[in-house]
Amino acid sequence: MSNLKEKIKPYLLLSPILFILITIFVSGIIMGFIQSLGYFKAIGLTKITLKYYKEVLTSKRFLASLGFSLYTSFISSIIAIICGVLLSYAILQVKGKKEIIESIYRVPIIVPHIVSVLLIYNILSQTGIIPRILYETGLLTEGSQFPSILYEKNGIGIIITYLWKEIPFVTLTTYTILGKVSNKLSYAAANLGANKMQVFFYVLLPLIMPSVFSSFIIIFAFSFGAYEVPLLLGPTQPKALPVQAFIEYNNPILANRPYAMVYNILITIIALILTGLYYKTFEKIYKYDR
Repeated sequence: MSNLKEKIKPYLLLSPILFILITIFVSGIIMGFIQSLGYFKAIGLTKITLKYYKEVLTSKRFLASLGFSLYTSFISSIIAIICGVLLSYAILQVKGKKEIIESIYRVPIIVPHIVSVLLIYNILSQTGIIPRILYETGLLTEGSQFPSILYEKNGIGIIITYLWKEIPFVTLTTYTILGKVSNKLSYAAANLGANKMQVFFYVLLPLIMPSVFSSFIIIFAFSFGAYEVPLLLGPTQPKALPVQAFIEYNNPILANRPYAMVYNILITIIALILTGLYYKTFEKIYKYDR
């Protein structure tokens, strides 16, 4: 009986805040789902229908928005994972005090995304810092010669902004794990003839893979569902899926509200599917640990 009390004690202590969070989250999802089915009594919509889902799912706008969101989120997440892991390993190889390096790479993590957008705009726009430096050095005769990076359909501006935020996050999570790995493993591999690259790929990388997978799903889910960066730096068309949902929600015609809820529900479903795939993949990769 005492063992049972010890097991449920953490859940009992967390139950008040969990109740509030779950209630708000679940009630929001339920209300959004009901409105996505066309039931919005406040404006006289009382008929349950799937027409809003049909119209959204078959529209070219939705397919373009979905493809654009998946593209920017996946590319930025993959690059962030690769660069973050390599950066964490590089910091680990630095000898002596690392406090300054650790402080510098953590700065972007605490900077809000809206501030990141302003920084990227002031640096990479055609009137930004880099074009001005190139103009002053004579490499450019006018600012318009600098390639347009922001507001393009290739989403480079969005990807760069996400990378500026996500690489430090991946570095932080993986560096923490790498710092706790015993040096004896690396020394043993080196004594057996492994070089630094082999030590990293065959000894250290497998140990941090759980953190790598977790970091990927976190940053992918966030970038897929965020709207600030693609709203401010994205192209006119196609718009990211969350931006399209935001636009539909702010439509002055309240009869369009079900379309916004359809977008939100679809974003939630896609995020849940991707999370499920992540856990299934994680289980298969690490089934030998059981």
